[in-house]
Amino acid sequence: MASAAILPSKMETTQDLNASDAQKAQAHFELGITLCLFLWPELSLAVSNQWGGPDSSSKREWFAQTTIDVLTETSDADAEWIESFLLQVMNDEFEVNVEDDSAYEVGEQIVEIRRQCGRGEFSGVLRLRERWEERGGREEVNGGFRDEGEVDAETDGSGDEGDGDMEMGEAPSVVRTPRERVVPEVDDDGFTKVARKR
Repeated sequence: MASAAILPSKMETTQDLNASDAQKAQAHFELGITLCLFLWPELSLAVSNQWGGPDSSSKREWFAQTTIDVLTETSDADAEWIESFLLQVMNDEFEVNVEDDSAYEVGEQIVEIRRQCGRGEFSGVLRLRERWEERGGREEVNGGFRDEGEVDAETDGSGDEGDGDMEMGEAPSVVRTPRERVVPEVDDDGFTKVARKR
């Protein structure tokens, strides 16, 4: 049974969870992971700036589901392992190098949520949900909030519905991994070759 993967190897209570309780624990665990990622300012910043491309919001949803799947299969993942996983996905999918400890903090949150859900306690997940609802289902980015579907006027100016932009406050310690700089190549006749953009 897949839901058993979230249960600690040594139960912290004397009672075993029945099937219904295990399903409830798995559902809360999945919600908790999703909320941890959706409330992670560094990921929200990457999505709002579309650093993962025009489908950044979809990538974040994929990120949450992949994290759930990986952690359901890997029952002994600790905060450091989760941090490495999160950093790898941020780098691979959003071209972001997170230089602060926020990925580790998200990893610790996930480990604690796993522990609580394994005991049939959902207070941590409920606090995350309250935090999300207090924001009206909006993500915090740079000290402000971003609504899904806001127009990112600074990025494209087209007025198309996009992932949105938001008011900027103090920038978090996120550094977008720069793309490889292309040094202009000049041929023998003095013409500069133009590199094709991705």
